[in-house]
Amino acid sequence: MSERSYGKNSKRTAPPREHSVQKDLVRAKKHLGQHFLKDLSIAERIAGLLSSHNGYKTVLEIGPGMGVLTQYLLASDLPFTTHVIEIDTESIAYLTAHFPMLRGRILEGDFLRKNLSTLFQEPIAIIGNFPYNISSQILFKVLDHRQQVQEVVCMLQQEVAQRIASPPGNKDYGILSVLLQAYYDITYEFTVDASVFSPPPKVQSGVIRLRRNTVVALPCDEKKFVQVVKQGFNNRRKTLRNALKPLNPPESMLSHPLLDKRAEQLGVAEFVQLTLLMNNE
Repeated sequence: MSERSYGKNSKRTAPPREHSVQKDLVRAKKHLGQHFLKDLSIAERIAGLLSSHNGYKTVLEIGPGMGVLTQYLLASDLPFTTHVIEIDTESIAYLTAHFPMLRGRILEGDFLRKNLSTLFQEPIAIIGNFPYNISSQILFKVLDHRQQVQEVVCMLQQEVAQRIASPPGNKDYGILSVLLQAYYDITYEFTVDASVFSPPPKVQSGVIRLRRNTVVALPCDEKKFVQVVKQGFNNRRKTLRNALKPLNPPESMLSHPLLDKRAEQLGVAEFVQLTLLMNNE
């Protein structure tokens, strides 16, 4: 096999494919929501979705497990440095033993409890096969750090992935759809069958990509925007006139035609307009 340069992460070493299927070396733990991907071609395809959008130089993988995806990040031709964060001590020991090029870049702990701005002072991308039980929480944290996180590539439960990427007017469209689409361009990339995991989950999975758009700040009170979106979808079967009553909308907006619609019919711009109306602006 001819030698090939795989980018600054790897020091000209090919992906350690032999490490990716040794599922017996780390036991999948149900309480951590671990399902180890076995299909190398899917791992390579996921890693290949990173694009250095907006020029980030740092990638953080959440929950690398035994490094099935990590090996392709380290082999990328793109000019980024790979870091990983893992809560499972058994996985950390495995990664330390099998990926010496990650020395100093394996972070131990719960991603949800970490301050990204403290860990990294530069723009970053986030990638991973997210534990399904906390995937929404991870994405809400991305929202909190939206000025720093330039790109996200992740595998989620298919239903959640479809919801996030769904356009207005679709029954899958919801709170997280609107909030993320306000700041990111989102595409549903492909579906992953449960059979390629060990142990297999009870659901199909979906891979999505989020790329930071040009919106620095919404032209409205952003906290109020979140409140309006959540209240609208918490009563999604009602028209917004009824759904938003708990927020005490001003008398001046009660006849506005937007209130005749349901939350799932409104795009980001219309929710911004609704927020401005709520504030009498």
